Amino acid sequence: MISRIDLRGDALPEGPALRDLLPRADFDVQAALEKVRPICEAVHHRGDAALIDFAERFDGVRLESVRVPAEALTDALAALDPAVRAALEESIRRARLVHREQRRTTHTTQVVPGGSVTEKWVPVERVGLYAPGGRSVYPSSVIMNVVPAQEAGVPSIALASPAQADFGGLPHPTILAACALLGVDEVYAAGGATAVAMFAYGTESCAPANMVTGPGNIWVAAAKRFFTGRIGIDAEAGPTEIAILADDTADPVHVAADLISQAEHDPLAAAVLVTDSVELADAVEKELAPQTAATKHVDDRIVPALGGKQSAIVLIDGVEEGLRVVDAYGAEHLEIQTADAAAVADRVKNAGAIFIGPWAPVSLGDYAAGSNHVLPTGGCACHSSGLSVQSFLRGIHIVDYTRDALAEVAHHVVTLAEAEDLPAHGAAVKARFGWKVPASK
Repeated sequence: MISRIDLRGDALPEGPALRDLLPRADFDVQAALEKVRPICEAVHHRGDAALIDFAERFDGVRLESVRVPAEALTDALAALDPAVRAALEESIRRARLVHREQRRTTHTTQVVPGGSVTEKWVPVERVGLYAPGGRSVYPSSVIMNVVPAQEAGVPSIALASPAQADFGGLPHPTILAACALLGVDEVYAAGGATAVAMFAYGTESCAPANMVTGPGNIWVAAAKRFFTGRIGIDAEAGPTEIAILADDTADPVHVAADLISQAEHDPLAAAVLVTDSVELADAVEKELAPQTAATKHVDDRIVPALGGKQSAIVLIDGVEEGLRVVDAYGAEHLEIQTADAAAVADRVKNAGAIFIGPWAPVSLGDYAAGSNHVLPTGGCACHSSGLSVQSFLRGIHIVDYTRDALAEVAHHVVTLAEAEDLPAHGAAVKARFGWKVPASK
């Protein structure tokens, strides 16, 4: 069901050479870009009419309006299963606890007497958030997008999720209920590239946004790339990933269950076990078949995901080598199931989120740890972070200098301007002192 890659014995290569030995899904955003281009251009030129046509084409339902009416949100919340409501409310509470602590405050640095630089943090004015609605329904993604935006102080928040033919063209009612719980009343039935284009350009019913965030399929990723430079984005999210670094102390039942939990997202989902224990590898392989047979989404998601080129059991000589492998891989989700797991986790450099020990599975982070589950994929954890309050804030420097403070450094400014062959830069300083730069003190 899952392949093996044996990296034992020989010295591990460095950098890209090691990354090339590790499993990864094919995910060609550039190829998809040309397919989403006409969709984005149609939304640009035809607005809501294009969104309605694309909903009929892709989602199988003809919409009367792209904007979800307020009563639909109220009705969805009223009809929500009380147990699901309680779980969503607890997820929101925990996410707020974590994200509220991330908010940065204004800070002033006194560089010299009379000269200061203040950094203030200003929220993005308007964001468009995306909650997928294809193979599964993701009210958890509503929480993970909305909470950090709200805690950042974003004044205008809109959310889009695909129209569902089974619900009269509205997004899934659990999505709508989550929006109602969070106080988000601007919701649109739009999916994939059409939703990103709607937020980027604006339409008759939806004002343009400054930024778009949220996970999605390759069409969402391609649309984000298409609009890079016009709007801010969080990331071009690829297929979900789990990597587990484990030794002989790990429970194979837990490891197999966690690999399957990510594989059920998508046939391109990656499930990777990195271990120095052949006994654990064998035991996990034996566990995969019965656990898979006992769950849902077997043939359309789990089996192709575990059997795909993106998933594997990677055998290594020891935990030290395992750390090098998981850093080269840069997993979206990384579980550490080793002896002294916290100390091992502390040495990891590249991961979207790290889960320590047997009682912190990725599923906990997906829903109720308080952490964010919108995380970098495809190895991007080596340079990018998951969604947070900071994603929705802009740092602005405020420079405040007196005449004396400028006079003290003016000769350096002029010198550097002339060194860069930009004499007008220096002249802008000289003009303030009658064209004669004060001598340095």
